[in-house]
Amino acid sequence: MSAIVLIRGGGDLASGVAIRLLRAGVRVAITELAQPLAVRRSVAFAQAVYAGEVSIEGIVGRRVEDPADTLRILNIFAKQQVPVIIDPECISAQNLHPSVIVDGRLTKQPPEPIGYSPMLYIGLGPGFEAGVNCQAVIETKRGHTLGRVYWQGRTEPDSRLPEGNPQRVLRAPCAGILESESQFGQHYEPGEVIARVAGQPIQAPFAGVLRGLLHPGLQVTAGMKVGDLDPRDDPAMCNLVSDKALAVGGGVLEAILTRPEVRLTLW
Repeated sequence: MSAIVLIRGGGDLASGVAIRLLRAGVRVAITELAQPLAVRRSVAFAQAVYAGEVSIEGIVGRRVEDPADTLRILNIFAKQQVPVIIDPECISAQNLHPSVIVDGRLTKQPPEPIGYSPMLYIGLGPGFEAGVNCQAVIETKRGHTLGRVYWQGRTEPDSRLPEGNPQRVLRAPCAGILESESQFGQHYEPGEVIARVAGQPIQAPFAGVLRGLLHPGLQVTAGMKVGDLDPRDDPAMCNLVSDKALAVGGGVLEAILTRPEVRLTLW
């Protein structure tokens, strides 16, 4: 049986990488937190942790609660689906023996040791240095270098600023529990309430559709990113993997194909 690629993190960027690899015939497993912090949940395999399963552009991901439950993981693979494993410590790598690990958690910090060394460890974005804490790092910042593979050195540093219009990013007005009954693709006019935190409203800054929102019920901190409003006002875009995620996924695929010894384990 062919080996797998294990992706750490199931947010929208990591999920776009998974989609690229799956469509190229690679078996993919994903590890996540017990309470994932994905904002664009309609295109994030992390949503399977909350819902049990999720479908992204026709590809199904299913929750696995026990990282040692190899039989369930293999059964999900047999259905041509993606196991989404609650496994923040990446314990499942010891049993699955992935040829490649892609760290897509976007923590912007160097990765911690997991006690397993794959043939190829790929990092996404800031926090990784090729040749130091990974073999290859993929640029995640929009621009001419988006999706490029670096075998030495780092990507662009974290600017700490959101890409594009900063008003698109919805932030928590205070610490507390996020509450909302909003739906992805729902249209909002300026000033309409999208969600609340500890009773304080999060209002639409302009007319647009809700593209992303953290899972209601999560504890958030003041100023934390909790949502994304899209001024293009097209609900259909809310269910499509972004161009950025696909570009990064292309970089990951390039890195894998560059190494013949890795490529031969996957197909």
